[in-house]
Amino acid sequence: MTNRTLVIVNTTGRQGASLARVASAVGYDVRAHITTKLSEKDGAIAKELRELQNIEVIEGSLEDDKLISKLFVGASRAFINTISWGDEVAIGKALANAAKKAGVQHYVYSSMPDHAVFKKGWPSLPLWSCKFTVENYIRQIGLPATFVYTGIYNNNFTSLPYPLFCMKLQADGSFSWTAPFHPDKPLPWLDAEHDVGPAVIQILKDGPQKWSGHRIGLAYQLLTPRQVCEAFARGLRRPCSYKRGPITVEVPIPSGYRSQLEGIEQLFGKYEAPYFGPDIQAPEEALRLWEGYRGMEEYAREVFPLEEAANGLTWMH
Repeated sequence: MTNRTLVIVNTTGRQGASLARVASAVGYDVRAHITTKLSEKDGAIAKELRELQNIEVIEGSLEDDKLISKLFVGASRAFINTISWGDEVAIGKALANAAKKAGVQHYVYSSMPDHAVFKKGWPSLPLWSCKFTVENYIRQIGLPATFVYTGIYNNNFTSLPYPLFCMKLQADGSFSWTAPFHPDKPLPWLDAEHDVGPAVIQILKDGPQKWSGHRIGLAYQLLTPRQVCEAFARGLRRPCSYKRGPITVEVPIPSGYRSQLEGIEQLFGKYEAPYFGPDIQAPEEALRLWEGYRGMEEYAREVFPLEEAANGLTWMH
């Protein structure tokens, strides 16, 4: 493909921003969509994007049919990671229709499984099942597409009292993580900011002739919760322990996310289901795409304290 125009939807998200940075650096002409409803953090990323070379920022709502109809015109490639800004299924289908109409030659969609499909009694996770529905629609309309399934973000961890990935600071300076996951069952992990961009660039470079219709488990380490805490302990040089327990919610959260958390507790706590479902393996394919990943220990040592400081925390001093 001589046309190097790449559309990225949700470019202020961790996945999209990672790809935009790499694509800009290697010479793609990036058409970067951002929403009009930006948080302070997303606003800082949007400012960064506008300062990078080869990036045109398109701002607007994905519920705007006119914006979607123009987004892909003249583009050869696209990376789509939608979030719940509205009806995610309707938005996902509209984006796919517009990309097909514009003749996009390779469409990389960030999907996730619907575990209810795999086994009776397993719950659907509401923030994942909508992506699976859109994935099936993309297949039905014949759009040349690849589907990346991202592991748990290393960057989810925080000592702030957010549910599920709170690495809680103890009075003695140690950290403790409580979650419903089995302490010795491996989970797939991904440093989204560091590793999504290089991996997706390689998918685009290989093209649809290699990856069309394929699902890729995008995760670089399989670590048990105990191993995660061991990596944190080495990285931070502080004790870190894991305790299996229910998800606690200590701060206001959207109702949709509360339903997601309840499903996670059932699916991965009670049923101990495989994270990506039974058919997707990691990290072998991810490592063939990109070997320079940032692992959990490196994340804990080099990034976690910086993210904590950006949130106004001072324990690292």
